[in-house]
Amino acid sequence: MVAPQFHHLAGRVWICPGDPDPEAVQAGVAVVVDERGSVMIDAGQSPAHAREIQVALAAAGLPQPRWLVYTHHHWDHVWGACAWPGVEIVGHEAAVPLLRAEAARPWSHHYLDEQVRANPRLGPSFRARARAVDSWEDFAVLPPTRTFTDADVLPVGVGLRHVGGRHAPDSTVVLVPDSGVMVLGDCFYPPPAHLRRPEDGLDLGLVRRLLDDDYHWYVSSHAEPMTAEQARSAVEDA
Repeated sequence: MVAPQFHHLAGRVWICPGDPDPEAVQAGVAVVVDERGSVMIDAGQSPAHAREIQVALAAAGLPQPRWLVYTHHHWDHVWGACAWPGVEIVGHEAAVPLLRAEAARPWSHHYLDEQVRANPRLGPSFRARARAVDSWEDFAVLPPTRTFTDADVLPVGVGLRHVGGRHAPDSTVVLVPDSGVMVLGDCFYPPPAHLRRPEDGLDLGLVRRLLDDDYHWYVSSHAEPMTAEQARSAVEDA
């Protein structure tokens, strides 16, 4: 696997793609750079992945973040948070009970194996977790410490908007209006594989409602960034 690297997207926004292998279940991350304190969008899928992201930040000459925003509570977006010391973790209020419940589970390779035997549909996700975390000694699932209900704006002009949806109840889009960038997370994806029904698909209607002439880039967590024209074409052709 190629080591993570940050690439400049637009304005203050830099992106670091995840692993393109879907079996890795590794989400990309983004950072909004600001001399008053940068904003990291999603934490990485594991402490090891978070540390690779930190190396990539330094290699690109980008500052360490002051805020860490969760686009939603799924493991591949939040399990790296325990490797980001000193940040304020920001997320929708619905993420708090969900992540407290996750934090209470006895995570280990043995536990992951037990859960897959009990529910084979968990296999792809839980086997990816086992590959991602080599040691559970210092591992912790961290709920957000700063929450919001409908919307919030961080002191550096980064906006947060709760959109919910079928993928996760706490799905949040991150708005960087001065850079013309909207980070979508996984908000328009179908539910996770172990909860998905045959009729579930992409919620392009949600993307349609998010399209805004002030935004020129739309960034999802497991795909290449879309220009506004590409995003409009995707929803119009559906």
